[in-house]
Amino acid sequence: MALIRPSTLLLATGMSAPALYHATVAGDLSATAAMERFLLAVAVSAVLLAGLRAVTASYARHRIATAPVRAEDKVVDEPSGG
Repeated sequence: MALIRPSTLLLATGMSAPALYHATVAGDLSATAAMERFLLAVAVSAVLLAGLRAVTASYARHRIATAPVRAEDKVVDEPSGG
């Protein structure tokens, strides 16, 4: 499980955006509480994205193994010497 992937941090920022807004702009939430919520959101988003990657990984392997190939893609042109 990767906690410091850009997708994980972006999802965590989106999940904790209301808390971050109230801590920075509105000022009615302490920075400590906002960071606790952000760190909790990082853990939750890492688990969610790991589950998504696990589900979709089998589709990529199956797609590549059974992908149809066009006839013009099967022909390999040898480079001419010269």
